[in-house]
Amino acid sequence: MRQLTGDILSSERLASKADSKFTMKIKALMKRNLMCAAMVLVAGSIIAADSKDDINNAVGKLAAADNYSWKTTVTIPNGGGGGRFRPGPTVGKTQKDGLTLVSFTMGDNTMDTVVQGAKGAIKTEDGWLSLDEASKEDQGPARFMARRLQNFKAPVAEVQNLLSKTQELTKSDDAYSADLTADGAKSLLTFGGRRGGNGPAITGAKGSVKFWVTDGVITKYQTKVQGTITRNGEDVDIDRTSTTEIKEVGTTKVEPTDDAKKKLS
Repeated sequence: MRQLTGDILSSERLASKADSKFTMKIKALMKRNLMCAAMVLVAGSIIAADSKDDINNAVGKLAAADNYSWKTTVTIPNGGGGGRFRPGPTVGKTQKDGLTLVSFTMGDNTMDTVVQGAKGAIKTEDGWLSLDEASKEDQGPARFMARRLQNFKAPVAEVQNLLSKTQELTKSDDAYSADLTADGAKSLLTFGGRRGGNGPAITGAKGSVKFWVTDGVITKYQTKVQGTITRNGEDVDIDRTSTTEIKEVGTTKVEPTDDAKKKLS
């Protein structure tokens, strides 16, 4: 009987030791898996941070240039309809002190503008108007453009603004890309929105952004946004791609007319 009892106790001790070793192996495996997962997360965060630094450095080099030109094209499925609200290209030139010439095309109409800091001028059929003068006009192209220029950003400022609206930025073979935050997508859907919180209601906003860098300088960027804007009880579905290409870095001439300069003073 004593022998049997001893054998049972011995077996239990062996089983206990085996269970203990098995438990230790499981704990070690779990610890190793957790460490691996943490390393992956840290590595992903470092890569995302490095990617954002790459774009910040690339746009910093563009900002340091004496001047540059750009062209922005807007693509909407099925052409976005016709008429005077059909988006056309935006062509601009800017120099380091902020003096900027921009031509906006909508439908068959093109409007020339000059901007420097908080000041600006718009060319109308009756000549150049300052932003203040255009804002006081009756509803029409000049007043609409004055409002648009209040939210205008040249490419350097626009890229910096886009970076603040992105989620995790990743690098592929030829570009850096990221999804926009919901608030970022909303602001792009309304071209920056109206001041005072009186903008239209927006639902289903989403979007993405992509940056191209050549020789350490940003040369192209693209935004894609989708969502529904409700204005005066009417829903309008938006699906818009905007592509900006930068060129003539250091060789662009920014030369506003004398009449335009007077409106900046």
